[in-house]
Amino acid sequence: MSTDTSVPHPRVSGVEGQPMEASDTPDSVDSALYSTLMGQAPAGLAFFDTDLRCLRANAALVELLGVPGTDPRRRRPAEFLPADLAAAFESALRTVLDEGRAISESDLTVPRPREEARPDAVVEPPVPVPGPPATEVAAGSRVLACSWLPVRGGEGRPPGVVLTALEVTERRRAEEVIRRKEQRYRSLVEASSQVVWVASPDGGVIDDAPEWRSITGQTPDDYAVGGWVAVVHPEDRPRIEATWRECVADNRVFETNYRIRTKTGTYRHFDVRAVPIWRGDTVIEWVGANTDVTGQREAEEMRGRLTEQLSAAALRTARLQQATSMLAEALTVSQVVQVITEVGRSAIGADYSAVALLDDDKLRLSIVTPSQPGAERDGHESHAPSREGIKVGDQTVMSVAVRESRPFLAEHPDSLRLQLGRDETGLFRQHTEERAWVGLPLLAAGAPIGALRFSFTRPREITEEERVFLEALAGQCALAVERALLFEREHKTAEELQRSLLPSDLPQLPGMVLAARYNPATRHVQVGGDWYDVFRLPDDRLAVAVGDVMGKGVLAAAGMGRVRNALRALALNDPRPAAVLAGLDRLFSATEDEEQFTTVAYAVIDPETGHGAFSNAGHPPPLLISADSPARVSGLEPGTPLGWPSQRQQTSFSIPTGNTVVFYSDGLVENRRRGVDAGLDELVSVAADAPPEVVGDPERLVDFLVDRMLAGYEQVDDVTVLALHVPPKAG
Repeated sequence: MSTDTSVPHPRVSGVEGQPMEASDTPDSVDSALYSTLMGQAPAGLAFFDTDLRCLRANAALVELLGVPGTDPRRRRPAEFLPADLAAAFESALRTVLDEGRAISESDLTVPRPREEARPDAVVEPPVPVPGPPATEVAAGSRVLACSWLPVRGGEGRPPGVVLTALEVTERRRAEEVIRRKEQRYRSLVEASSQVVWVASPDGGVIDDAPEWRSITGQTPDDYAVGGWVAVVHPEDRPRIEATWRECVADNRVFETNYRIRTKTGTYRHFDVRAVPIWRGDTVIEWVGANTDVTGQREAEEMRGRLTEQLSAAALRTARLQQATSMLAEALTVSQVVQVITEVGRSAIGADYSAVALLDDDKLRLSIVTPSQPGAERDGHESHAPSREGIKVGDQTVMSVAVRESRPFLAEHPDSLRLQLGRDETGLFRQHTEERAWVGLPLLAAGAPIGALRFSFTRPREITEEERVFLEALAGQCALAVERALLFEREHKTAEELQRSLLPSDLPQLPGMVLAARYNPATRHVQVGGDWYDVFRLPDDRLAVAVGDVMGKGVLAAAGMGRVRNALRALALNDPRPAAVLAGLDRLFSATEDEEQFTTVAYAVIDPETGHGAFSNAGHPPPLLISADSPARVSGLEPGTPLGWPSQRQQTSFSIPTGNTVVFYSDGLVENRRRGVDAGLDELVSVAADAPPEVVGDPERLVDFLVDRMLAGYEQVDDVTVLALHVPPKAG
């Protein structure tokens, strides 16, 4: 189709789009204006006669209709448009001609020209176009806003219809996006049972909230004056008003909950969230959403009551699991008592508690004091017994539980008098406010070893479920106490063994100063596999050894003793370090388990010259601290642990005047958070930071190294440090 699809205007003889001369007549001006509109206007324009034939149409309309190359002149819509589009055209034309009225902004969806549809074009989903009924803009289509205007001539039927069409596809898409967002917002509010209100930037009322008033019963005037705050519960209102003022002042989100008086006079629970609406840097209003959560609150309260009633057994099971976990870490009897009394009190709400153990003669019960200092002030300490203790034959709660090996229950004072014949005396005479009692035997292998006692300051009925729990708790307590007693016996043995194995003091030498420090992994286990030894050889040289036997307790201490004694015997026969370690290898292979892991660092030093020889069986390298050069660890090959096939090597070394050699165990440089390599680097750095007065004093140096290296870390292994310092020559 050519760009000119128009037919001659009845009053115009010029060509559309031709420039107008200054001398043109009014008809020429009309002609030029008409030509400009038809030829250059982006909107589609057309004129139809009463027979629905297109008399004039500009190129823009043909392009918008998606039928380029078509000449619509003297043709009805059905002759140049698709059937559905032609039907819409003819319906609109007949309506205008028959009724003589204009049809404005009527949307039509038309296909785009085929040349605009590229194979690689992104096809967008259809977008509904506003209007009843709503339509969507399909992919590859465009929306035209059409106006059908009757041509006003003489009386009667209009002689024709003028069509104007403007593409509004993008506008309709944008409108649809907004409409969908509004629909989503309304749907979300309706689905969540939220009631929305709007407030001014300073928090005042600016819009009515009919939905809110339908809940509260406020009139429009009431709401205009007091807003939503007016119906907040009096107990909640001061808090809410203060929080609301703070949020408005700071322009931050207001989020809280309160009770609202409804129109029936009752109160319902609401959650509220209000946010400031910004325009640039200015808050223009607040929008709040209230959600009725009364049902949720009531359900939560009911669920809480049911949980409290139905989960008692589960709670007690959790308490037992808690007790088991805590008892696994309790090493002493006092610690066991502390755990049991705390768990028992919290589980059944007892006011007082005590644990008593049978003496060796099985005739008396002695109260065990929990390990926490100051617990008596906090109400968690067992009460001190009388000096004589409690006789098993006395009429007391714990005595009866031990004698009869069964729980003793007294729910009120009358029950206690009925069962014991009189009030309990002795240990708990001072607790006149007690009104209910529970006594439980502690049984090990079926025989009593002590008793648990709980008491209450009010009458208290112990249910069957609670009784089962308390018996299980007493069983846990008995096992833990028995284990703790065994531990304490081993602990005592280990302490005695330690005193016999570690040197009580170090040799005093005129030309060399020695200092050592031993830190066990916990305050309860005073001995492990770490050890050190310093002794004189027959030729007055000094033998120095530091070792580590895997494990802790009596077995580790015994292994340590065997290695230490064997090393002394071998050194007295042939003190050369390589020979001593080779002899230990043979002894170790013959007497120790294959799984046993033991390391030793051994040196022989002439205290007068500082010269000596050194050999290492898998132990961490010595630390060398010099006054003239940076601290460093020895770069010598550490060798293999004892018992592993190896050709033992020894090297010469010396401790110059003013220098220090530090031997240590791996507990100083290795833990759960720090590997050996990082620990060695840190040790060198710490030694480099030691002040000169610390380096020159071995006692201060070993404390300095241990304190700095363990700071911030959990000590999981024993730590042994031995320092040898050659002071500068006097004068």
